This record gives sequence, structure tokens and C-alpha cells, in this order.
Amino acid sequence: MSSFRTVALTTLAMLAFAGNSLLCRSALKHTSMDAASFTAIRLLSGALMLWLLVYIRRSPTPGRGNWLSALALFVYAAGFSFAYLGLTAATGALLLFGAVQATMISHGIWSGERLRSIQLLGLLLAFAGLIGLLLPGLSAPPLASALLMILAGIAWGVYSLRGKAAGGDPTKVTAGNFLRAAPISLGLSMLFGHPSLDPAGIWLAMASGALASGIGYAIWYAALPRLQATHAATVQLSVPVIAAVGGVLLLSETFTFRLLLAAVAILGGIALVILERRHATQ
Repeated sequence: MSSFRTVALTTLAMLAFAGNSLLCRSALKHTSMDAASFTAIRLLSGALMLWLLVYIRRSPTPGRGNWLSALALFVYAAGFSFAYLGLTAATGALLLFGAVQATMISHGIWSGERLRSIQLLGLLLAFAGLIGLLLPGLSAPPLASALLMILAGIAWGVYSLRGKAAGGDPTKVTAGNFLRAAPISLGLSMLFGHPSLDPAGIWLAMASGALASGIGYAIWYAALPRLQATHAATVQLSVPVIAAVGGVLLLSETFTFRLLLAAVAILGGIALVILERRHATQ
């Protein structure tokens, strides 16, 4: 794979990941779509798209999902949707990304990884940014929504860690997990009862599942083998930034100075941990 193709695929994947925030926020803000139905349609359409990709590719490499990973995927998707009832695209993406990275870094520490002084400084900086974002004030996000997005990020971090340990064809594994998570999401929708199915909201949920999730993950897995682990982690710093720009341009959201400071602290702190980890292994 050429360097240009790797860069192109990586860029498309980051746009897709940020697109999930924009599509979900747009559906819940500008249509009458409810969060439970959005989650169910997203996972169902993602499962169908991933199954289609697996069928077309016919990869000889084995791979299948499992119910624990599917449960983590469901918690992520449901928390993500319900959190966006009260968060802007930028705030949601920042909280999600911060929680995902914090979960994976914490797992590394739990597994015996030792952090250097500058990495500890980075963690403190990121934590301070999160606290500053959530402190009460006129521009603070709703606490319940923020906590739901943090829960979604922790669940996605767990899902990612389990995916690394699973082995096999990542697209097949993801397809299997989506297929298992989809009926759980249908149960959630039935639990809430009387779903609000707006036509525009349905299309947005399908786009989130089939395009931003299904095809987005497939593109990312195609680029990932050509990226160093540190580069793969670092490039994801762009996702909250893309979501913030998209929220301002497409959803008429405001990007507050408080959010800017929090973003610099959280993303900068995580970058210190990731980049210093790379120097330590060289």
C-alpha cells in the first residue's frame, strides 16, 4: 500500500469517526428521532453493511465476535446516543475520545506499564482539562449527558482492548459483534416503547451505522497495518477537532473559550503520554 493511499484511508476513517458525532447530534437535535431508536437503527445498519463487506471480501482469515464485546459495543452506542441529547458535537467527541484513551492508558498501567514524569504530567493536564470542562458554569455541559458520554468512552475503550486480544480478521470480528449487539439495542428500543421514527432521523441513523461505522471501521482496519501504534493513537487526536469544526459549520454550534481550553489540555495531555511512550520504546 502506497503512502498516499495510507494517508487517504486514514483521513477518510477520521472523517467517518467524527461523522458519527455529527450525524447523531443532527438526528437528535433537528428531527423527532429518539435516542433508543437511533441506537437500534445504527447498530442494525452497521451489522448489515459489515456482513455485506465480509461476504464481498471472502477473506480466508477467521474471525468472529463474542457476547462480552457485543455488550461493550452496545453500552458505547447507547450511551453515545443518549449523551448527545444534551451535548454539542464537539463536547461529546472530546469527552468520548478522552474517556477512550484514559481507559486504554489505565489498562496499560494496570498491566505493569511504567509512566515517565512527562507522561504523568500529561495525565494530570488531561484530567485538569476534564475537570475544568465539567465544573459548574454557564458553558458547562449537562452533567448527566457528560457522564453518559464518559461511560460510552469507557465501554469503547474496553471494546477496543478486547478487540486487540481477539485476533483474526478485524472486519469479521466487528461484524460478529454488531450482529450480536443489534438485538440488544432492539430490546432497549422496545423497553422505552412508542419509538419516534422520523424519516430524516432514520436516514441519519442508517448513515451513521452503514457509512460512518460499518465502512468507516473497514477503512480504518485497511489503513491500520501500515501505521505504527503511536501514529494510529496520535492521529485520532484529530477526531474531536474535526467534530468541532463540523459542529460549527454544519450544525451552527458555538465553540466556547472554555471548550477550547479543555480541548487543548485534554488532547495535549494525552499526546504527551502517547508520544513519550514512543520515545521510551525506541
